[in-house]
Amino acid sequence: MIADGHLVGDGSWDLKVYVTDLQVERAIRVKGDLHIGGVMLNLVEDVDVTLDWSDHALWWPAKNKWLLRTKSTLDQCGVQADALLHFTPMHKILRVQLPDLRFMDCKVDFSVKTFSSVVKLCKELGIRCPEELSFTRPLVLDHLKRNYRYIGCSPRQRNKEGQGSSVGSLSLNTSTPEKTAPDSPIMKTPGSGPVWNISSYSSHNGSYIGTHSFLSDESISSQEFPLAQSPKTPTEEARQGLLYPRSLIERARLNAGWLDSSLSLMEQDVREFDTLQLKYKLFHFYDLNPKYDAVRINQIYEQARWSILTEEIDCTDEEMMMFAALQLQVNMQANVPQPDSQKGEDDVDAALTDLQVSLEGSMLGERNGDLTKVPELSDYLRYMKPKRFTLKGFKRCFFSFKDTSLAIYKNHEENRSVPSVIIELKGSEVSPDVSLAQEKYGIKLEVPSQKGMVDYWIRCDNEQQYAKWMAACRLASKGKTMADSSYDMEVKTILEFLSMQRPAPSPAINPSQVDINPDDYIALRFLRSWRDKEVVNRMLEAHANVKDLTLVDAKLHFIKAWQALPDFGISLFVVKFKGCKREDLLGIAHNRLMRMDLHTGDHIKTWRFNTMKIWNVNWEVKQVEVQFEEETIAFSCLTADCKVVHEFIGGYIFLSMRSKDQNQTLNEELFHKLTGGWV
Repeated sequence: MIADGHLVGDGSWDLKVYVTDLQVERAIRVKGDLHIGGVMLNLVEDVDVTLDWSDHALWWPAKNKWLLRTKSTLDQCGVQADALLHFTPMHKILRVQLPDLRFMDCKVDFSVKTFSSVVKLCKELGIRCPEELSFTRPLVLDHLKRNYRYIGCSPRQRNKEGQGSSVGSLSLNTSTPEKTAPDSPIMKTPGSGPVWNISSYSSHNGSYIGTHSFLSDESISSQEFPLAQSPKTPTEEARQGLLYPRSLIERARLNAGWLDSSLSLMEQDVREFDTLQLKYKLFHFYDLNPKYDAVRINQIYEQARWSILTEEIDCTDEEMMMFAALQLQVNMQANVPQPDSQKGEDDVDAALTDLQVSLEGSMLGERNGDLTKVPELSDYLRYMKPKRFTLKGFKRCFFSFKDTSLAIYKNHEENRSVPSVIIELKGSEVSPDVSLAQEKYGIKLEVPSQKGMVDYWIRCDNEQQYAKWMAACRLASKGKTMADSSYDMEVKTILEFLSMQRPAPSPAINPSQVDINPDDYIALRFLRSWRDKEVVNRMLEAHANVKDLTLVDAKLHFIKAWQALPDFGISLFVVKFKGCKREDLLGIAHNRLMRMDLHTGDHIKTWRFNTMKIWNVNWEVKQVEVQFEEETIAFSCLTADCKVVHEFIGGYIFLSMRSKDQNQTLNEELFHKLTGGWV
């Protein structure tokens, strides 16, 4: 029997397919053995509209997955007569907020894994090392007030459920989202400021060339503010979206919005015209080179700047003034022609630098009379082993530093006898405790032991002494000695960091000649205790120390100072360890895991990645399991999905495997193997 041109009883059936570009639904007569490519071919023939369909694929909303294997049959994919498929473009417009808080309209691949989408987008933007970044959902204040293991579509990501999902992307190449999607969240907030459109872009040698999309009365051209340079102040919409965590727990909740790198954007409820943030997720920056990384350096600087202004990371009064001074220098240099110091240089520079480092290492050994002899450091210092209830202060003792061990004697005469205390610093936590105003030069040591972390506080007498001992402690914590070629550079960096914090005798700029809004430079906590005039004067005094820096140098100094903060690069999560009733903080850095007190942030125990054997996820109970040489730990995460924690661990392992000697091609397969959780 034949009905409607089809043979009834031949096993065929009608498959409903919705064509999103045309907003029409078609019923295609198919059989279970028809492959996906054949379905799309029959659909295009049935639609009979002359368009470029090469970027289109089938999306199955009910199963939340793409049907991308064109050679697979409908039976193999599990598609039956009750299924409704969408024939939709794989590349869609995504509103992306960059680390400098600017919004851009970007054409992003919604069908590949999120990691691949980030890699492709960074290539278009001219940002090297895309493995350091990822997409996160824009959070709101409510997300900081309670624990969310999983965050779906957030209010700032999409104002209205389901909007924009059926809008065709073909018209977006010639018109703005305002015309194609009047209900889009891009236009919902008044004063949204400029949005950049790179749906038609060209990339040459890693550079970015974009076209500006006019979405507000605020006209800013791409020539005026390229990605290597940011506006002095963000738009009102961007400012309103900033979050100010007030506790360690709230800082931990900031990590709830990261997307799963192993799933596509569509699979994670991201739709066209949604807003996502592109941010640096892994704080282990590789090979920052001003010759190639103008955009990258600027975006890292901006994320560092806003992490300090929103108090995501703590700093002292002197450090805050130093950061403010560097921001002021960046703004002053932004409109000044910069020296082209890199012109005419080539790759020979890298070889010369390596040769210089090796020669410095040889000279360091010769300076100590023996190429195989490890330098020693000895002097009188003050130290204290803090306890919860004690009235004891610092004791002055004689310290001797050799290899990675610190020996403490009562006095110099006992130097050759058995020391009172021996501290092995390899694997310890080293943090500064410095106040220039009080002339306090302290070093805090957290040393691992069988009972957990043991604290030692050391006080130095002056800057020079502090720089030498601090550099030695930092290297020892990484398993290096003072014979390492980086020791002298570490001492120099510490002294430069301190000199930038010390106010100059007089400002280089007359306060009456500048118009400075302290809110743009100083975190709110410091503004509460200072008057505006006092803040400006202190900023200008600090600025005199950095007034000769170029634009890029000022940004690099800011980044280095940010990296020197004790809490830098530690991503926090609220967790509950297996067999424990109380909640703890888990800190993840580029080389270690830390169990921390939930309220004070004190380190309870530290596990180094170089002692880690295996890590995975127990998906049945949603627990992360990590096996170290000394023990195995397991914990559940309360402020994010356990996959997020696993990705941080695997991501840092992936970054540690980067090397200049290796091929610079990004190994995406290895990344997913390390971060996937063996799903």
